[in-house]
Amino acid sequence: MHSGVPVIRSTLARRALIAAFAVLGLAPLAQAQGHAEWPQHSVTIIMTFPAGSGVDVVARIMQDPLARLLGQPVIIDYRVGAAGNVASEYVARAKPDGYTLVFGTAATHGSNAALYKKLPFDVETDFVPVAPIIDVSNVLTVNPDVMNVKTLKEFVDLVRANPGKYNYASTGNGTGTHMAFAELNSRLGLNMVHVPYKGGPEAIQGVLKGEACCIMNQVQTVLGQYKAGKVRLLGVTTGKRVAAIQEVPTIGESGIPGTQGFDSSTWFALFAPKGTDAAIVARINGAVRTVLQTPEVRGKLESAGNTVRIETPEQFRATVHANRLKWAEVVRAANINID
Repeated sequence: MHSGVPVIRSTLARRALIAAFAVLGLAPLAQAQGHAEWPQHSVTIIMTFPAGSGVDVVARIMQDPLARLLGQPVIIDYRVGAAGNVASEYVARAKPDGYTLVFGTAATHGSNAALYKKLPFDVETDFVPVAPIIDVSNVLTVNPDVMNVKTLKEFVDLVRANPGKYNYASTGNGTGTHMAFAELNSRLGLNMVHVPYKGGPEAIQGVLKGEACCIMNQVQTVLGQYKAGKVRLLGVTTGKRVAAIQEVPTIGESGIPGTQGFDSSTWFALFAPKGTDAAIVARINGAVRTVLQTPEVRGKLESAGNTVRIETPEQFRATVHANRLKWAEVVRAANINID
C-alpha cells in the first residue's frame, strides 16, 4: 500500500511528475516524490545592479513573499559591475543546485551578448531561464531647467538644432537605459553625448543636477521626481501607454518619422546556472508565478508602471532567444561597441 500515491519506477517519469506538481504549487506532494531536500536553506539572488536601481526595487517587493512561499529566507546579494556581467559570470560558475540565482534583464541576458565580444559566459547556453517577473517601460525623462521642452517633437527639434550639445545619462554602458536611447538616436539621426553612470540612483541625480539633460529610465525609478515636478516625461517606450502615467504618450504616438513601432521596453527575470534540475526550476517558476498573482505584489508592481509577465520556463527560453536577436540588430544599426 502506498496511501493512494502510485509508485513511480521510471526516473524520467518521476521527475516529470515532480515538475508538474511544482508548477501547480503542490510542493508537499512533489517533495514526497524525491525533492524534499530543496529548499533546505536560504536562496540567494545575485543582483546585477546596485541598491536603489530598478531591479533592486522589484527584487525587494518579491523578497519576503517569495521567502514565505518557499519556507526559507531569500537573500539579496549585490555583485555590481560591467553592465551586469560581474553578477552574471558569478552565477554562471555557481553550483547548479537552485540556491544561487541571478536577477537578470533584457540587457544582461540579451543585448550584452552583442555589446561584449569576449564575455566569459554565453547568455543563453550557460543559464537556465527560470521565470520572468515584469515587463518594464522606459520613459524619456528631461530636466526642464536644462531643456525647456514639453513634447517629444520639441525635444527632437532642439537636439537637431544643437548637434553634440546635449548629454544623455544612462545607468551604465550597454544597459537597457543606454540601449533605449541609442535606438531612438539611431532611428531619428540625433547627435547626443552618452554619459554612463554607475547605476540608477547616480544617473537620476546626474539629470537632476543638470550634468545630463535627460535619461530614458524605468518608469518606477522616476515617478517620485515626476510627481514632485522636478522632471518632465515626454514619452514611454512601449507600444501602449502605461497605466501609472496614463497622461504620458508613447514615443510612437508622436508621429515623428522613425518612431513608428518604437518599443524599447525590457524585462526583469530570474536565471539559474546551466545544469540546474528541471524540477527545481519548475518549483521556483511556480513560486514566482504564485507571488506575482497576489494582489499585494501585483498592485505594487503595476502601480509603479510595470506589467507582470508570467511564462513557463520553456516559454521564457523562447523569449530570451528572440530578445537576444532583436538587440543584436539594434546594436548593429546604432554601431555600438563596448569592448
